[in-house]
Amino acid sequence: MKYRELNLGQVEAIVNKLGGMKGVRRFLSDETVVKAIEKTFPIWKTIKLGTGLKTADDFRKALQQSGCKIGTWGSGILGEPAFTASDTETEVDLANVSVAELGFKEGARRKDIYERAISLGLELCPNEVGPQLRLQYKDQPSGEWLRIAMEPISDSDGYLGIFEVERGDDDLWLYGNDGDSDAFWHDRSRFVFVRPRK
Repeated sequence: MKYRELNLGQVEAIVNKLGGMKGVRRFLSDETVVKAIEKTFPIWKTIKLGTGLKTADDFRKALQQSGCKIGTWGSGILGEPAFTASDTETEVDLANVSVAELGFKEGARRKDIYERAISLGLELCPNEVGPQLRLQYKDQPSGEWLRIAMEPISDSDGYLGIFEVERGDDDLWLYGNDGDSDAFWHDRSRFVFVRPRK
């Protein structure tokens, strides 16, 4: 047998999925086509980029004025040359997905999370999404932690970081978190990706 790793129970399950032996015959004669189910993610939130804030200090000041707090790592990422803000105002649609919703029931590494999301039609966020989401998401539920799926930015100590938007009790925070490709995230961890417009 070519597929030795299949046991009889798995073969029977495949036959059942195809609708029994009649379904198998229809499949083998090309009357039935098996197609993968396309997974789509709803638009969770639409935010604006390119709102006139350009520099790290512009964002830090805007965060402070709006009552948001910023962690040391988040502030450090903002100050790195790799952080950029759009020159023109634009809107982006965002999807908020858990690691489990991407198919990783036991958790996964950041690299695998990104690859799976991209294969399902999502895109990485411009790094401006982190501070802009913090500024524009004032009704975030308490205890929610959202990692921004972005190209990690190396901080002054050489650690790769991504933004994290969090509400702890009554405080709205912009943090930094581990952006290493092998960083492991449990199944309930949530990431924000861009949902491209068709």
